[in-house]
Amino acid sequence: MSISHTPTPHAGGHVPGGTPAQSHGSKRSFVTGSVLSIIMTVIPFWLVMSGALHNPQATALTIFAFALAQIGVHVVCFLNVDSRAEGGWTLLAFLFTAIIVGITIIGSIWVMYHLDNNMMPMTPQAMRQM
Repeated sequence: MSISHTPTPHAGGHVPGGTPAQSHGSKRSFVTGSVLSIIMTVIPFWLVMSGALHNPQATALTIFAFALAQIGVHVVCFLNVDSRAEGGWTLLAFLFTAIIVGITIIGSIWVMYHLDNNMMPMTPQAMRQM
């Protein structure tokens, strides 16, 4: 008489002796992500070193656009954050975190900009009194 035993998943969703309960990326995903990341690093580097864009603002905006695209590649190819993972909760948590970080950074820049513009400059007389 044999008892059939189905292995239970361990922490991390892996079933011993079997396949993972949830996919954590594939070799194809990692290779695609690596190639895209290298391309998105080489192009901005080339733009800066060759001076292909004669406008510094255009170069900075292009580098920023490549940086945002590279963040997207890393999130999808390496972190495997999509709407299918854990019923969409991983994507929702990532978006919430991105929004909070964005609000914090933009708010900090806004406050520093207004502090810089609205602080009263000290006159030489006020400095001598200190």
